[in-house]
Amino acid sequence: MAKGYRPVDRDQMFLLPPDMRKWLPADHGVWLVIEAVALLDTSVFHARRRTGGAGAAGYDPDMMVTLLVWAYANGITSSRRIERLCGQDVAFRVICAGNVPDHVTVARFRQEFADTAASLFAEVLVLCARLGMGRVGTVALDGTKIAGNASLGANRTEEGLRKLAEDLAARHAETDEQEDALFGDGRGDNDPGDPHTRAERVAAALASLEAERRAREEAEREAAREHLEAARAGIPRGGRQPVAAEAEAARAALERETAAARAREADWEARRAAGAGRGTGRRPVPAGQSARVRRAREQLERALARQSARAEKDRQKQEKEPARRNVTDPDSRLMPVRGGGFIQGYNPQNVTSEDGLVIATRLTNTPGDVRWYEPMITAAATAAAAMAAAGGPGDGKIGLVLADAGYLSERNLASPGPDRLIATGKRRKLEKAARAAGKDQKDAGEGAAPPAAAMAARLATEDGIAAYRRRSHIGETFHGDLKHNQHIRRLTVRGMPRASGEWTFAAAVRNLRKAITSGHLTASTLAALAG
Repeated sequence: MAKGYRPVDRDQMFLLPPDMRKWLPADHGVWLVIEAVALLDTSVFHARRRTGGAGAAGYDPDMMVTLLVWAYANGITSSRRIERLCGQDVAFRVICAGNVPDHVTVARFRQEFADTAASLFAEVLVLCARLGMGRVGTVALDGTKIAGNASLGANRTEEGLRKLAEDLAARHAETDEQEDALFGDGRGDNDPGDPHTRAERVAAALASLEAERRAREEAEREAAREHLEAARAGIPRGGRQPVAAEAEAARAALERETAAARAREADWEARRAAGAGRGTGRRPVPAGQSARVRRAREQLERALARQSARAEKDRQKQEKEPARRNVTDPDSRLMPVRGGGFIQGYNPQNVTSEDGLVIATRLTNTPGDVRWYEPMITAAATAAAAMAAAGGPGDGKIGLVLADAGYLSERNLASPGPDRLIATGKRRKLEKAARAAGKDQKDAGEGAAPPAAAMAARLATEDGIAAYRRRSHIGETFHGDLKHNQHIRRLTVRGMPRASGEWTFAAAVRNLRKAITSGHLTASTLAALAG
């Protein structure tokens, strides 16, 4: 039984010790974060600061980096909440040394991640390498979907965007007339409801649709050109021939056969004139009646019909599923998610090491993964070499890459680089096929391209099964940790450059957090590095 109550004296001079270092225990994680950031090269953040001018003194970039690292490590991304915690939470107060940066300062500093986060990510990787992390004998490449700072309801088709642009232009004109009547020759341009930023986003969305259309057309023309050049060189490319290349090749064949038929006629006429009709042989069939020319013309007609049918099919698909852009964040895209449905966001690509470090990351806005295999593995190889040079484990060479079926393509299977296991289907189906006998195992690779068939056969072996089973643990643990433990499920900024910077910063924070939770980053190891 208690003797009584402890006094509640709010008029006492100090509720906390006068020494700030006694506010938290020596083993609190915030001290590790402060000391770790102090070891990083943050010159890129300082380079963006301007000092010496009029006005109040600015906040130290190292303090701001530490503040946001601690906030993101604890799943706090709201700038207003960070401002509030700087005045209320002891750990935040220790980081800021009693200062309270407002939410605008925090938000503006975060917007600079577009130019600074990549440097911080590389610095954290080097620090982790110096701590003995970064084993790259086996790495995993995987993508994940993350929501952007935009809603599904803000998507518009091209027609809807043009109508919205017209409505905004009309609204601007009406506002101008009202302001002219109200202010006369005065400025009157400080209306907080001025929607020019929305108009700019609508224009950016329209420009994005147009750029995508041009890129698609250019890609089709380039593919057709490559097929035609290969065919002319006598080394036709494998795979399905583009419809445009087929029509162009048929047209060239018709011109060639027609020219050959006319050349035969001209040659016969010349020989007949020179020999007065003797010894000239049978008169050649006119070009218009030549069987070769007729077959070439029929082939061209079929190719043009297929080209027309393809164009009609594309038009119907566009009408049924028109391309859309988001007027809040034009760079974000509709992303399908597991279990059905969509989110408005991005598709980050990440390469993770055996011990859970993200050694390469890139924010993309394409729902598919297949095109990112080569650039991501190239970036991972560069990072692995840099970590080895900084004293990390191993020789800096990636031994094996694990990737799911989203990265399966003939090009990715045959591209230069480290050894790889890329799934040709769901893991459970691959293992079921491997356990089956004879025909079932044969059917698993039947009809596939030779590289895919070889990969399917390799994945059916005991060594292949054992190696590929590690993919989800290595590649997907990071996504679960970041989203569910660190609570980073939605980006707070808009536009690809800033969103990419925030994602890269979040990945760097997670690597630092991994170093702490795994026991590599401790007070003693930091002291050894600092010494």
